[in-house]
Amino acid sequence: MNANCPECAAEISLPAGTVESEIIVCPDCGAELEVVGLNPPELALAPEVEEDWGE
Repeated sequence: MNANCPECAAEISLPAGTVESEIIVCPDCGAELEVVGLNPPELALAPEVEEDWGE
């Protein structure tokens, strides 16, 4: 199962057992990507982790 990196357009081979919402790293550009779909395979930039200042 292959998908394209939304950051650099590299083709990424998704390992067997990949699930939606899983975070993977693009081997070409190092971007953190979230699996947003499996049929067809689709990747999106992972949301940045924001600090929670206790609010």
